[in-house]
Amino acid sequence: MRYGWIDEYLLNKAGVTKDLQKDWNWIRYQIGGKMFAAVCLGENDEPYYITLKLEPSEGDFLRQQYEDIIPGYYMNKVHWNSIKPDGEVPDDLLKDLLDKSYYLVLGGFSKKKQREIQKLP
Repeated sequence: MRYGWIDEYLLNKAGVTKDLQKDWNWIRYQIGGKMFAAVCLGENDEPYYITLKLEPSEGDFLRQQYEDIIPGYYMNKVHWNSIKPDGEVPDDLLKDLLDKSYYLVLGGFSKKKQREIQKLP
């Protein structure tokens, strides 16, 4: 996988946990029990897609700009997007998209819960 930094990058975010959803063979990254990103593994446990959540208009725009970004693999095609792990999406762009996904899901919690997740006073 081209993006070997992804696990460390996501786990350094406040309140992030990860698990392996064995039924799907996905490594899921969550905040407050809600998934914001996943590395979908193929038959040989090699990354098949990186899936993340975006605002619908941004996801649609990016899918038109990059052939390596497609509607969410096994997810809601409006809100979720999947990125080929050996594609041409620049690292900086993927980091930005992962950040947006994190904050989009975090923003769905109450302000109190957001502070708890981020361990803020």
